[in-house]
Amino acid sequence: MEFNVGVIPGDGIGPEIVREATKVLDKTGEKYNVRFNYEQILMGGCSIDKLGIPLSDEAIKTAKKKDAVLLGAIGGDANTSPWYKLEPSLRPEAGLLKIRKELNLFVNMRPAYLFDELKDACPLRENVCGEGFDLVIMRELTGGLYFGERKTVEVEGKRVATDTLTYNEDEIRRIAIKSFEIAQKRRKKVTSVDKANVLDSSRLWRAVVDEVAEDFPDVSLSHMLVDNCAMQLVRDPGQFDVILTENMFGDILSDEASMCTGSIGMLSSASFNDSKAGLYEPSHGSAPDIAGKDMANPIATILSASMMLKYSFDMEEASNNIDEAVRQVLRDGYRTVDIMPHEGKGELKQVGCRQMGDLIAERI
Repeated sequence: MEFNVGVIPGDGIGPEIVREATKVLDKTGEKYNVRFNYEQILMGGCSIDKLGIPLSDEAIKTAKKKDAVLLGAIGGDANTSPWYKLEPSLRPEAGLLKIRKELNLFVNMRPAYLFDELKDACPLRENVCGEGFDLVIMRELTGGLYFGERKTVEVEGKRVATDTLTYNEDEIRRIAIKSFEIAQKRRKKVTSVDKANVLDSSRLWRAVVDEVAEDFPDVSLSHMLVDNCAMQLVRDPGQFDVILTENMFGDILSDEASMCTGSIGMLSSASFNDSKAGLYEPSHGSAPDIAGKDMANPIATILSASMMLKYSFDMEEASNNIDEAVRQVLRDGYRTVDIMPHEGKGELKQVGCRQMGDLIAERI
């Protein structure tokens, strides 16, 4: 058996963490008699440097032919990189928005769970994180404010900027259905997050989600305003199972949830369309300040590759094997710098990006 994987190393630490993820994938392939054929795809700042644009039509064509796409990270330092002196449509992040749209990746699934071994890294008090938490944020990915019409004009001598937040009921319904389906495989609880006390788009969101819920009587549904959800995530994250929300709210809440786990370097994510093909990427950014220093945490990318095996390739046993290998490395006391506690290190051993990848691969 073999699968064709598009690989977007990207910028900053992207090439380093992707290298470790493919190392683990190859070791997994050896164990399960599966071959992964990789083809690199240019996207982000590296594409700007070579082609003048963050994502080419040729790159999109290549990505569409693959069984799945694995992404490292894109972008650079917004204060110093020349990429951010370009107009917004030519900056690295424009490539990410474009590939999501072109591949119709309308749902982003971002798990957030607290490893027992990393409770000391969790910024929440022990009485708050309790026995840990395990939640999933389902974020609508191709609509809303990030894809609405925008303009900056001068009105009566003053600059005025406008961004448009638009959703139609079909866009809401399809992400809601996916979220309820995921909930059925978990603890059967959906919390839909909106701002229905202010926004018309949120009122439509809430109405459509209620309609979808009628087809999933085994799943409980509650609604929560986004500001309350932001507070509840740090007050009692264990109350959540599946959080369903729109694009911008999901962008913010998923980063907040990731930090509750101790480090954004630990969290994977997957973006899907209606087919099995998907785009898999870590939740963190390109961290240009540590690029090339062998300091990056590759675990989020490795766990993203694990999600790829489970959701695109139906290799659940192999996926679980990778997840367990990560847990075993943590149990054995190995930590990258971002998850190394400042105090009480005990028998913990700090390692770099490459060694962390080696240690996980050894336990496959």
